[in-house]
Amino acid sequence: MSTIDFADDMLAYAGTLKDELIAIRRDLHRHPELLYGVSRTAGVVADLLETWGIDVERSVGPHFGKGVTGTLRGEAGAGPTILLRADMDALPIREENDVPYRSLHEGVMHACGHDAHTAMLLGAARTLARFRGRIRGTVRFVFQPAEEGAAPSPLDGRLLSGGRDMIDAGVLEGVDRCFALHVMPELPAGMLGIHEHEAMAASSHFKIRFAGTPGHHSAPHRAVDALQMAAKFVVEANGLMANRVDPAEAAVLAFGTLQAGAAINVIAAHSELTGTFRAFAKETVDAITDGLRRMAASIADAAGGSFEMELREGMAVRNDAAAVSRVIAAASEILGEQQVVKLSSPSLAGEDFGWYLDQVPGAFAFIGCGNAAKGITHAIHQPRFDLDESILVQGARILAKLAVQP
Repeated sequence: MSTIDFADDMLAYAGTLKDELIAIRRDLHRHPELLYGVSRTAGVVADLLETWGIDVERSVGPHFGKGVTGTLRGEAGAGPTILLRADMDALPIREENDVPYRSLHEGVMHACGHDAHTAMLLGAARTLARFRGRIRGTVRFVFQPAEEGAAPSPLDGRLLSGGRDMIDAGVLEGVDRCFALHVMPELPAGMLGIHEHEAMAASSHFKIRFAGTPGHHSAPHRAVDALQMAAKFVVEANGLMANRVDPAEAAVLAFGTLQAGAAINVIAAHSELTGTFRAFAKETVDAITDGLRRMAASIADAAGGSFEMELREGMAVRNDAAAVSRVIAAASEILGEQQVVKLSSPSLAGEDFGWYLDQVPGAFAFIGCGNAAKGITHAIHQPRFDLDESILVQGARILAKLAVQP
């Protein structure tokens, strides 16, 4: 049987999975889980992979042990090892959609499409397992937790996202190319967008804690005000960005939370602020990190207090040129050439697939999921985000095709 016949058979089979993939996505959407707390989702994934005869490893990750990998060894001879990745975690957002598959967990929802990412990769896995006799090489399916954030490692205290935990588990060993898809509501369903090089920025999360000495407002000279230290830090951070970052480079820093004090007439003994900064060059990430640490130390020292800093370092998502060509070829065959677009402006949003691409050539692409006629227009990370479920088969087909390209 020819390569063309094989591809046609494989893509046709993926089309028969439409109802099953929708059911999987809706089940995951009803039961969203946060960060590393994805035990139910991981269990669903692992059980399905095993049902299809794929070698499964559960509890993957030396730090948190919440990931799942599946390995499919082709039976048609030697070939490359291709890694396909999906993320499993949701967001702490209260869903406002009135749909039958609405989140059952108050305050938690799949507002970034990770339920769809998981369903699409499961569809690709089932399709490839069905045709393993005609596949050369190995396909590694990686389902990771905690793409949306990080937690301190119980082993070494580092703030780690799920991608870094999976990489520390060795999922990239022996991999020749890696690929991932992400939904994009700004693109209509039936389209795919991809950046030729830089796709997304390195998104680094930081937390600064200042410690002072509490005191009564009538005697401020006897206290060390942790609230004022935090306030000064927020103001001076803008100057840091102006002075430490090349003005020709895209970079941004913003704060998310600030907590301090316990009573209206007591000087705060503790304060904590969090935020993110985003840039593309590793040197810029290092410069901002060093600047924040130095600035916090200077402010604390001047006030007579102390500080602690936690950082989840980000890595920019940089696509490999050859891998981009493979994605364009696969998506053009499945969606049509006119439905595949090269995106011109990289996003300052972040994605921890950048850590995979830092070590293995590959590509990260965006699959359109919007449908104005159905009212599916809301952006990711919003309480009314939803997606056109026709993309589940499209995504499964694209991922499967990427695994068997010559």
